[in-house]
Amino acid sequence: NDGLLLWDAIKQWVTDYVNHYYSSSSEIESDSELQAWWNEIRTVGHGDKKDEPWWPTLKTPKDLIEIVTIITWTTSCHHAAVNFGQYTYAGYFPNRPTIARTNMPTEEPSEEFWKNFLEKPEGALLQCFPSQIQ
Repeated sequence: NDGLLLWDAIKQWVTDYVNHYYSSSSEIESDSELQAWWNEIRTVGHGDKKDEPWWPTLKTPKDLIEIVTIITWTTSCHHAAVNFGQYTYAGYFPNRPTIARTNMPTEEPSEEFWKNFLEKPEGALLQCFPSQIQ
């Protein structure tokens, strides 16, 4: 239910913003830059879906509010909810060895590598870990 609170906050902000600049449907329909933006989203950004019947029309302030709210939600709160949980799993090095900073050991390690490994094995392991800020 946290998402609904965020959705409502986004929608309220977008509503206030749109209503500040557009007071009528004729202003929306006559704004050539706004119409070009919406056309590009549908036909270029989603060219493979340009003829789908589910695309909303952009004729009224209400239409613009809904479109901008959906875009803002999808690119912020929804994206964070879906993707930011990955660090718990992928941030743990053994679960994601592809973040190693050194190459896999070879069958014949060099004398220097072998000597360093035997003297301080944790050093060899720590060298391959990513930095804390990665």
